[in-house]
Amino acid sequence: MIPVLTYPDVREAVAWLEGAFGFVERLRIGESHRAQLRVGDGAVIVADVRGERRAPQPGEVAQSVMVRVEDVHAHCERARAYGARVLMEPTDWEYGERQYSVEDPAGHHWMFSETLADVAPEDWGGQLLS
Repeated sequence: MIPVLTYPDVREAVAWLEGAFGFVERLRIGESHRAQLRVGDGAVIVADVRGERRAPQPGEVAQSVMVRVEDVHAHCERARAYGARVLMEPTDWEYGERQYSVEDPAGHHWMFSETLADVAPEDWGGQLLS
């Protein structure tokens, strides 16, 4: 799965996502139309505003992208230094994850997660179905 997120300025978004989150641009389609960024073993596409496609409006949250990282604390500090608005400081959860969340300059919400322990879902109130 590769999420496609809309930004008012694709080149500005790519530069910010590389600096703040450590993403790496791997494909550019036109100078300001789209770009695909490598995120660990995954990817995200940054797309321009076009037709019905718009960046989030203030106060709206339609989605959040979760990304695995090796060190949540270091990642959070890097993102903060680039101006990410930290919505939740790094927090350890009973399901074995350490997570933090931020909002980028275009209003997209991101959660970054580091696995601390492999905890069975039944131990924290979840249920594994498949």
